[in-house]
Amino acid sequence: MPTGYQINKQDKLHFVTLQIVVGLTYLPVKYRDIIISNLACCQKNKGLEIFARVIMSNHMHLLVKIEREDLSSFL
Repeated sequence: MPTGYQINKQDKLHFVTLQIVVGLTYLPVKYRDIIISNLACCQKNKGLEIFARVIMSNHMHLLVKIEREDLSSFL
């Protein structure tokens, strides 16, 4: 769902917020663990650098940079 925001400098450090859009009002522990393992996989295989992460009940904040591709395409 595009919101009009664009990433102009793809190779720079970015603060990203991702939220749950579906009917969940909180994030169950099993889903949190899946997110964490997927982020680790992206770090290992896709060159994602995570400088900070905060996983909240219905959204997460990331301070990220990616080397191998556009952050826009990755997200």
